[in-house]
Amino acid sequence: MRSSFRLIRIFGIDIKIHVTFFLFLLFFYAMMGPKGIALILGIFLCVTIHELCHSLAALHFGIKVKKITLLPIGGVASMSEIPKNPFQELVISLAGPASNILILMIFYYPLRAFLGENNFIYPLMAITGRARFTGQFSIIAYVYWLNLVLAVFNLLPAFPMDGGRVVRALLSYRMGHRKATKVAVKLGHIFALIFAYIGIVHGHIFLLIIAVFVYTSASSEALQVDVSEAIKDHFVKDVLGRGYQALRPDDPLGKVLELMLHTHQEDYPVMKDSLMVGFVTKRAFIEGLHTRGKEAVVSGIMRTDIPAINVNTALHEVRDLMQKYNTRSMPVEKKGIIAGVVTIEDIDRVYVTDKERM
Repeated sequence: MRSSFRLIRIFGIDIKIHVTFFLFLLFFYAMMGPKGIALILGIFLCVTIHELCHSLAALHFGIKVKKITLLPIGGVASMSEIPKNPFQELVISLAGPASNILILMIFYYPLRAFLGENNFIYPLMAITGRARFTGQFSIIAYVYWLNLVLAVFNLLPAFPMDGGRVVRALLSYRMGHRKATKVAVKLGHIFALIFAYIGIVHGHIFLLIIAVFVYTSASSEALQVDVSEAIKDHFVKDVLGRGYQALRPDDPLGKVLELMLHTHQEDYPVMKDSLMVGFVTKRAFIEGLHTRGKEAVVSGIMRTDIPAINVNTALHEVRDLMQKYNTRSMPVEKKGIIAGVVTIEDIDRVYVTDKERM
């Protein structure tokens, strides 16, 4: 079962919605009726604009954005790489909150005149606790003021939220990307614990979920940066094993299964007349075996978009390419001839060895 569904494609970016979002809609419908659905749809329109502005800023710097996924806790823009240039990260991080602030500036006077002073200002009073929340409010006004909440909340220095990324970008000018990440991650962990405490004490489940997301995401990105630094002086030739198995386009999937059972290799170049014409990944094989059966041939499941990389390619570049092509392995060539396969596990071993030496 798919975890997300594509809604629309804008500027070459797929806007997807996670299945849990529908549960969120049902919850608010049960609490508030049709008005609850309208409120959530309005909020997520603003979240989508927020993430699109992040993405457009990234595209401006040549960073590919694969998709934007809308979740109950907000949106996530999946980029092909983490910007290591401090200025680029600063601009990309501020682009999202800036879009929410721009919405506030553009629509302040028109909405105030259209809705009237009391209807316009009431949601802000309710959000800040200066008025008792009731079911009688303007959806438009509420969505408008939630842009302020989005801007302020995202600018909290809780890495990897926008504010935390701004902190890392600014610190990177003084101490470099790796040390700045460590400081930002520690700050993110502190904020996550604060969110968790408030969520538990005051019964805010939503804030507790955000705390878990912030803590785990910060730790995950810290690990990625550590790995990148550990492998930056290593190349494919340093980890490439001797010998490899290749397939032909007309080989049945049953042969691939036999190779997987009797060798340690899980991904295979597909060769025809000494030239690579495709690449079979473990994921593609499992899907193909399940849907087509053992008699199906390799040409029906092989990927043709994954290029062969040179043995002198730096490992950090290989990791970026694996993210770009959404694969855990890549074929390797030497002097124009396929020489083997490099996997994410090969790269991870370099990181583990580096940690053991420290």
